[in-house]
Amino acid sequence: MLSKDLKNALPSTEELPCSDDTPVDNEDQNFLPNVLLFLLNSIWANRTDWYFGVDMAVYHTTGVSPKVPVVPDAFLSLGVERKKGGKSRRSYAVWEENWVVRILVLEMVSHTPGGEYDEKMDIYTKLGVLYYVIYNPEFWRRDQHQPFEVYKLVDGEYKLQIGEPYWMSEIGLGIGRYQGMAAGIPQELLAWYNEMGARYLTGEEQAQQERLRAEQERLRAEQLAQYLRSLGFDPNNLPSE
Repeated sequence: MLSKDLKNALPSTEELPCSDDTPVDNEDQNFLPNVLLFLLNSIWANRTDWYFGVDMAVYHTTGVSPKVPVVPDAFLSLGVERKKGGKSRRSYAVWEENWVVRILVLEMVSHTPGGEYDEKMDIYTKLGVLYYVIYNPEFWRRDQHQPFEVYKLVDGEYKLQIGEPYWMSEIGLGIGRYQGMAAGIPQELLAWYNEMGARYLTGEEQAQQERLRAEQERLRAEQLAQYLRSLGFDPNNLPSE
């Protein structure tokens, strides 16, 4: 914790860049984290004590300068305002968030290695990020790691966790991969899971399930009507008791 005078000397997020302006290597680096964000908007629709940032600069005081951020592909903070002061954030500065530590960070490995397994892991260790998720579907053999890894900070050191989807009790969510559809194209996607290991469905999937249930009910009603007709009854004019 910094002294009050030093805290007051720190720049505000209005003065700091919102990202590092580094182009992403592929569209999934923005798409997949946003899928997780949209799911959270549904899962935690009645909660206002969380924030999920995508490709946003995180300013902190554990590095060479509070003006040098780390920019995760995505991160989750609990115990903060959903909208800071009723407005959207431009960036995330720990000294403006009551020093709330991000509880989860997601990094997606791209064609150009970005220090996900060393430099960034060291930064997140110093920041005290509890869960560090590395998603590496294409270059995991190159990097000699698994395609999907969840690390938990234990006694100041990240320990690789076992199991997928992996349940994070401190968050109340699990995280893992599944084969789904994105804009009509089959693709591996990331998702949140409940404690029983069931995947939270997207809004499109929920709507599809509702349509399926409605169609099944219609078919059952039609079958019942046909059965009643076979017995000589008019399903539209049944005798009342």
